[in-house]
Amino acid sequence: MNMLGVLEGILFVVGDEGATLEEISRILEIPKDDVKELLLQLKDSYENENRGLRIRFLGNAFKLTTKEEHKSYYQKFLVDHTDRHSLSTAALEILAIIAYNEPITRVEIDEMRGIGSSFALRKLVAKGLVKESGKSDLPGRPNLYKTTKEFLDYFGLASRDDLPDISNFLPTDEDPEKDLFTSIYKENEK
Repeated sequence: MNMLGVLEGILFVVGDEGATLEEISRILEIPKDDVKELLLQLKDSYENENRGLRIRFLGNAFKLTTKEEHKSYYQKFLVDHTDRHSLSTAALEILAIIAYNEPITRVEIDEMRGIGSSFALRKLVAKGLVKESGKSDLPGRPNLYKTTKEFLDYFGLASRDDLPDISNFLPTDEDPEKDLFTSIYKENEK
């Protein structure tokens, strides 16, 4: 097996979080010194001017990053890309459910929405606005989802504490739908 390719794939999959020397050693089942050698080989292959990526050691983890000298092109792309790809109503609804209830499973999201959310949830994960954050203790151990730093950036929030107060969006006692709901149950009790 080409361990250099596996290492590159690992660094790609972990994205911004990166992977520590210990994690890579455990996953590849090789000594740390061998991991260091693989990292140096991969780093050297990225040093070529024809490559757009590099390996960096940031925050105690190895990460694939873009080259600084290409930054202006990436920024232009992101501005163009963001303008063309706004979020659908379903995606916004799912983001709101996750933001106010995280961590949450897809099934719990589906129950709140009353409709399947798999496709839109996958798109939100692909856009980096939502990520898997572990496993639930529910039967089948479904994935838990939560919002990301990119979600905060996208909506201009410093933290989740900046989300609007949910009570502003909940029905009040004067809400006619709630009165209809409670009146139906009062009629049935008679």
